[in-house]
Amino acid sequence: MTQKQKGFTLIELLVVISIIALLAVTVFVALDPVKRFADARNSRRWSDVNEMITAVHEYIVDNKGAFPAGLSTGLVATQLGSCATGGATLCSGAAAACVNLATPLAKYLKAMPFDNKVGSATSTAYKVEVDANNIVTITACASENGEVISVSR
Repeated sequence: MTQKQKGFTLIELLVVISIIALLAVTVFVALDPVKRFADARNSRRWSDVNEMITAVHEYIVDNKGAFPAGLSTGLVATQLGSCATGGATLCSGAAAACVNLATPLAKYLKAMPFDNKVGSATSTAYKVEVDANNIVTITACASENGEVISVSR
């Protein structure tokens, strides 16, 4: 009588390992965690920009059309934060000095938001500008994946 050995052949093991590897690569590429984290940070930036623009407009309504201290018609792009003149510019095209809206908007915001990747209370990585038509625009300077995060009202 011949004895039959139990187990897998080398070819069967290699086929199973290659199928598992192919599935793992496919799942990793499909999920792309780096992109998902960047999307999550961008989602937070959208929320922050909308929160700040709403607070500015609530201030304007409550104060009979007056802008918060530091904002005025024709204001060139300026960083938001408490940095002094000559602070680090996280926002391209923005002035080095910051506009600190934390105090005037304290009634409307629990805390001044800042970018969750590169910002701080000193330099939030958001910028504000007011055009000649009194339209306020707040932009996130450190958005990722080529997304432009900006709200105007």
